[in-house]
Parts: sequence; structure tokens; C-alpha cells
Amino acid sequence: MFPVSIKGVLQSPEGLIVLMLNERDEWELPGGRIEVGETAPQCLAREIAEELALEVSVGEPLDSYLFEVIAGRHVFISTYRCQLLGGFVPTISHEHKQIGLFEPNRLPENLPIGYRASIIKALGL
Repeated sequence: MFPVSIKGVLQSPEGLIVLMLNERDEWELPGGRIEVGETAPQCLAREIAEELALEVSVGEPLDSYLFEVIAGRHVFISTYRCQLLGGFVPTISHEHKQIGLFEPNRLPENLPIGYRASIIKALGL
């Protein structure tokens, strides 16, 4: 059995993609592991509140796939479209090194292909 992580494609009010720099120096979508008793949308809203201090509504699912985080370690990823509710003043948590805001057509190289595909699907590119 694999751990399950729920991730969200979220844009700033200016249309920039919100990404987080993790401990492996890879950019990733905000989100995290689902807890017992949570739905995927509940998990994602909670994780974004914890990681960024932002409130979101969680929309339709975009994709799901098995991701090899490091050699031999896999996580099942489900991605969803998110919509910002309220103001946009992201605050970084202890879980990440940096928050990044990227133009949809200028995503960083060190963004795993699955996250990139979810962004492209969310934006209809």
C-alpha cells in the first residue's frame, strides 16, 4: 500500500501558479497526506491552510498517478483544481523552504512531470 497525497493547482489573483520548494529542492503543488475520516477536498483545504495560511475551495479532480518520490519510495498523488477564497497573503510553514509564484508558461525545471501535467490540464493549455 502507498501513502496518499492530495495536491492542488492554485493561482494567485494575478494568475501565477503557487508552488512550494521541498526538502529535495523540487517544486511541488501545495497539499499533503490525507487523514483518516477526511475527504480529498477536506484534506486539501486543510493542507493549504496549514502550509500557506490561505483559504481555498476545492474543485474537480484533475489527475491521479503513482509518483516515485525517491528511488523505491512511491506516493499515490491526486490533484485538484483550487480557487482562492479571501485575501492572498501566503505564509510559509516549516514544511517547505520557499513559496514560488510562476507564470504558467514559465514553470521551473525542477517541477516533477505529474505536477506540470496537472497545471496544464487545470489551465487548459
